[in-house]
Amino acid sequence: MTVVLAAKDIYRFFTVDGAKVPVLRGVSFALEKGNFTTIMGPSGSGKSTLLNILCGLDQPSVGEIELMGESLAKASESRRTTLRRLHVGYIFQLFNLSPDMTVWENVILPLLIAGERPEAHEQHMNELLDALGIAKIRDRQPGGLSGGEMQRVSIARSLVRRPPLLLADEPTGNLSSKAGEEIVAMLKDVATRYQTTVLLVTHNPRDAAAGDRVLFLHDGALRQNSELTGGPFDVADVFHRLQELGI
Repeated sequence: MTVVLAAKDIYRFFTVDGAKVPVLRGVSFALEKGNFTTIMGPSGSGKSTLLNILCGLDQPSVGEIELMGESLAKASESRRTTLRRLHVGYIFQLFNLSPDMTVWENVILPLLIAGERPEAHEQHMNELLDALGIAKIRDRQPGGLSGGEMQRVSIARSLVRRPPLLLADEPTGNLSSKAGEEIVAMLKDVATRYQTTVLLVTHNPRDAAAGDRVLFLHDGALRQNSELTGGPFDVADVFHRLQELGI
């Protein structure tokens, strides 16, 4: 299988009151094309810091990230920006939609930033909005949408340029249980339908259980020999593993 992203022995330190504090400690894993992987960890375990490093928004103190076979450590800042825009879609907990734009205008925004003509992607965008169930609200603004609808728009926007990698940072954190389950199901469908590699980080065992593979992050380190493979899983499987790990 094609490896889309590889993290190799990642450490990240921050200096607090003159002391070096480790936030990530020796994190290593690889993500293959079309796989839906979840990382389960409590708040403060380093999940968001890890995602920022994986997409090149931050740099590791030690270690290396390879995105589509290219080292981010060896790339210039401008090249990292190019790689991120070409290869990575990012879904946030807080949606980050422009309130003065319609759904359609929010979705095409990455194309405009990249200097591309939306008309050239119109068929793909229409299929995307249909698949995510938001075609009928394309002319509405975010202020009139539910949280679940806004997150669907965020997903569409992140996929409009067909990135091979989609990173989701606690995407159900501001949603009801039902809306959250629908969003996770859509992300699984994205992985299957478009062969997009999806990495979802969460503190919610139910979301984590949806992964084909579940990794466990605690105190900045992936717990060795703890991952679950061959999912999706029952949420009880995740709870049981958490108990075994003492997390």
